[in-house]
Amino acid sequence: MTLPVYSGPVRLSLVESEDEESVRTVVRKLLADRCASEDVAAVYDGAQGPHGALWRTLAADLGLAGLLVPEEAGGAGAGPRETGTVLEELGSAVAPVPFLTSAVIATSTLVRLMPEQPADRSAVRDTLVAAASGELVLTLAVPWSTAPDSPAYTVREKPDGLHGDVTPVAGADAGTFLVPALGTDGPGLWLVDRAEVRATPVTALDMTRPLATLRLDGARARPVARGRAAEDAVRAGLLTGAGLLASEQVGLAHWCLTETVSYLTERRQFGRVVGGFQAIKHRMADLHIAVESARAAARYAAAALADDPGDAPVAVAVAASVCSEVAVSAAEECVQLHGGIGMTWEHPAHLRLKRAVADQVALGTPVRHRARLGGIVGIVPDKGCR
Repeated sequence: MTLPVYSGPVRLSLVESEDEESVRTVVRKLLADRCASEDVAAVYDGAQGPHGALWRTLAADLGLAGLLVPEEAGGAGAGPRETGTVLEELGSAVAPVPFLTSAVIATSTLVRLMPEQPADRSAVRDTLVAAASGELVLTLAVPWSTAPDSPAYTVREKPDGLHGDVTPVAGADAGTFLVPALGTDGPGLWLVDRAEVRATPVTALDMTRPLATLRLDGARARPVARGRAAEDAVRAGLLTGAGLLASEQVGLAHWCLTETVSYLTERRQFGRVVGGFQAIKHRMADLHIAVESARAAARYAAAALADDPGDAPVAVAVAASVCSEVAVSAAEECVQLHGGIGMTWEHPAHLRLKRAVADQVALGTPVRHRARLGGIVGIVPDKGCR
């Protein structure tokens, strides 16, 4: 008897819990006070970096860097649902903080190793404790476009250390890197201190999430996993990142929708409110439906990551392919329907457009995720489209 490729999901609730509502309220208030659009725009002038007071408050004071970290490792022991709520708010504000790269992707990679027998269990736990407290920022050293099912190994283990280049890496100003590399006995995962890595900035469309090329030339490293455990950990981190990136994109798209509707109900032209024209109403109605559909997909991905690991690859592929394109459409509509002011540097619409377009190629393109989805559910073979 041949088993089906995909057995289907279990029932998952998309209703926001009281804990999620509380987290959303706290984060939204913090961002309203500390992350104004003009402060985000200042990043493009080098006025601030991603590890400023805002990050310290989020990570250390509020303890949000440890949402995905188990309590025994100093974290909050929460899950992807609460983390997705945080990312919605961060996406709405285009907050220049390394939450996705450190508190989600890198942290999930290490958490995946906890039930295993890592090569250095104490190093894994100590690193998670430091990351959960906000003292340490982590980054998984893979190209930012890497899809969950296609991690590449461009770094090699040699007798004198790790050698190789990885580009472009998001969050490359981290204090510690998790470096997937090919060792003498196959794939492995190493912890590498920043002092051992040379990072060269790469010009990025979205400068609130800086990119860099990492060069390792005999870097001293601590191995934390080898073989299948290392591969599974990297894939788990990328899968969680891709699924929760969708929440960030939904937050961004909702901001664009809300701001555009608000503007259209005030702006007058030809003697009437612009939002009163039927063609404009239809465009906003279509965008509203798209944003709410994307929200459902993103929330389901977070729920599946939390409570239904078997369905998570399907849920993530759907959310990643849908939410990415909705975010770009919402940002484009926001710029266009704001007219001349939407094209100016002073208006925050361009910040959302840059983040939306940059996110569209992060952790796998929509085309890549749709190809993977077809392979999982047995509709079409996954031929490795990128």
